[in-house]
Amino acid sequence: MDALEAIADPTRRRILELLKDGEVAAGDLCGEFAISRPAVSRHLRVLREVGLVQSRVDGQRRVYTLDARPLAELDAWLEPYRRFWVQRLDALDTEIRRGRRKRRTT
Repeated sequence: MDALEAIADPTRRRILELLKDGEVAAGDLCGEFAISRPAVSRHLRVLREVGLVQSRVDGQRRVYTLDARPLAELDAWLEPYRRFWVQRLDALDTEIRRGRRKRRTT
């Protein structure tokens, strides 16, 4: 499994969101989901295996941190496709502006 496959799961994406601001203990992560602790642990294992999170032991707790390097690789892979999004967003912006002008003149 690679980073793209790992983040395809909404639970794993939410875990990454929770880790974006810093370290979070495994127990605190588990409290954010309506699934069992073992299920959250499996998601964390997948994220660890693809290198998106790192963990360390702090006394009785396991603490997780985000490692965004695999996301940078994914970002680089997506770069050639951005022009398609930009063109479509520019076209959407143009249509929105036309609609606003039309409403003002009518």
